[in-house]
Amino acid sequence: MERKALTAEEVLAKYDRESNTRDLKGLMAKVVMAIAICFSLFQLYTAVFGVLDAALQRAIHLSFGLVLIFLLYPTRSSWSRNKVHPLDFILAILGGAAPLYIVIFYEELVARAAMPTTLDIIVGVTGLILVMEAARRAVGWPMVIVASGFLAYAFAGPYMPNILAHRGVGVGELIDHLFYTTEGIFGIPLGVSSTFIFLFILFGAYLEATGLGKFFIDIANAIAGWASGGPAKVAVLSSGLMGTVSGSSVANVAGTGSFTIPMMKKLGYRPEFAGAVEATASTGGQLMPPVMGAAAFLMAEFIGIPYVQVVLAAAIPALLYYSGVWIGVHLEAKKNGLQGVPRSELPKFKELLFSRGHLAIPLIVIVYLLVVGYTPMRAALWAIVLAIGASLLRKATRISAKDIVLGLEKGAKAVLGVLIACATAGIIIGVVTKTGVGLKLASALLELAGGKLLPAMFFTMITSLLLGMGVPTTANYVITSTIAAPALVQMGVPVLAAHMFAFYFGIIADVTPPVALAAFAGAGIAGSNPMRTGFNAFKLAIAAFVVPYIFVLSPTLLMINATAVTVLWSTCTALVGMVGLSTAMIGYILAPVSIPMRVLFFLGGLMLIQPGIYTDAIGGGVMAALIFFQYLKRKRLAAPHAEA
Repeated sequence: MERKALTAEEVLAKYDRESNTRDLKGLMAKVVMAIAICFSLFQLYTAVFGVLDAALQRAIHLSFGLVLIFLLYPTRSSWSRNKVHPLDFILAILGGAAPLYIVIFYEELVARAAMPTTLDIIVGVTGLILVMEAARRAVGWPMVIVASGFLAYAFAGPYMPNILAHRGVGVGELIDHLFYTTEGIFGIPLGVSSTFIFLFILFGAYLEATGLGKFFIDIANAIAGWASGGPAKVAVLSSGLMGTVSGSSVANVAGTGSFTIPMMKKLGYRPEFAGAVEATASTGGQLMPPVMGAAAFLMAEFIGIPYVQVVLAAAIPALLYYSGVWIGVHLEAKKNGLQGVPRSELPKFKELLFSRGHLAIPLIVIVYLLVVGYTPMRAALWAIVLAIGASLLRKATRISAKDIVLGLEKGAKAVLGVLIACATAGIIIGVVTKTGVGLKLASALLELAGGKLLPAMFFTMITSLLLGMGVPTTANYVITSTIAAPALVQMGVPVLAAHMFAFYFGIIADVTPPVALAAFAGAGIAGSNPMRTGFNAFKLAIAAFVVPYIFVLSPTLLMINATAVTVLWSTCTALVGMVGLSTAMIGYILAPVSIPMRVLFFLGGLMLIQPGIYTDAIGGGVMAALIFFQYLKRKRLAAPHAEA
């Protein structure tokens, strides 16, 4: 039985906590707008004229963020969405003041480093509590519970089992470490949020204002709308393109799914499959260069490599991910005889490029700037200017001065979820660095895995998926990269491959039942059963569960220690392997595939994805034989119809 389909706004309110904010009117709306614009202007000012000292930059960034979160997110869901409760006013004032205490008394705090006064501790405790409360509102309870668990561990060290035991940390010592150093709340995650991430989110806000999202959907329609299963392929292509500028799975589903899911249902796709296609494609946006998800910026900082190196490493895995989804969609369409949209009803590719192709100029330029060595911050700054400038090239796409101002407001609001997730993740990192629990847990993981790489990878995957059920990708990556990635590195895995492994599974949790938020959002728009949609999304995303294991075992796919020839060969054989995996999941290629044949297709596909001469030869042989048998089967099935 088909359920009531939800609108994009209803989906965001239900499944994306970051979008479930108050709808203020009148004077209060203007006040919030003014604060948000000032926030964006501060970030732009420091991007142009130079970032402040780390502690000052991050403190001001957090101060703006806490004020906006307490004004926009009510304490209780039952409270009014049209006005701010007096309690939230008080919390907003305290939230703004606590980080500014560091700015105002910066020199004094530096002079008495590691010797906090009573007032310092009171302000620090207040700031810590406010960060946790803001995280509860904007991100959800799971994040708060994880951070609380780490805080409890800091105090309970002397009472823990041997492998986890430590001397314990006093209240003053812990607060000083978490709130007055750049090892805790104001650590690397918030530092990245206050520089790179903010500007890229602002860039995305301006691209959306120019109508780039609609342009991507129209271009995808022109390219693939006519093909077998056209609307589903449009969903894959448009969501992949949108993923270059958006780091939220649920927001991607709501943005492109409101167009593509009804089209798929109209064509004849089952509602649960239509919702799954959009969810899987949208989730992959966080894996898609050049922007990717916010955690990619953290990865570059944690590992200490240029961001462009992360982008290049992500390119082939992202290609395999989207190829897997595309092939799955194609096979599902062939299996059910689903046709595309008549060409006469679709936009013309050349006309689209001529009328709106200039909107993509900022994306092309940002890739170029990153490749030639610009910092992500400087590249994003130029891209923002170009996004506005490119829109002015044609009257139909021109944005007004009002749109520019509204972009400042929207960008500031859009960063709040990432900002507070980064601040809360800083609490976790602070406890890890203070107690040394990261090495202890890495050692425990190694012991649990018996020193074997595959079990260690499996436990890391399960940890990431479990955390992903409620913790945002950014925080998920911070936790797994702090605890699990070091264990993989100790086993000889390249640092980038270990971190990319944790990053991948943190993202793919959004389409992994039982809690698959992106799939549930797709189900909301499709009016389908959420769990069935989740399992369909899981099948389509099979590449994301296989590829990370492959690039850890053979880092060629990440362009580590690889030549152009090996990269090209590995990519081509892996793409053929994706055909095998997708066939195994869908149960169709040239004809329906039996269960034993599906197992063989899966194994043959795995061998082709795994780089190596012998695996490629065996996998290629298995795939060729299987496809030949399917060809003969199709001829046998077609023969009675020909005779008739």
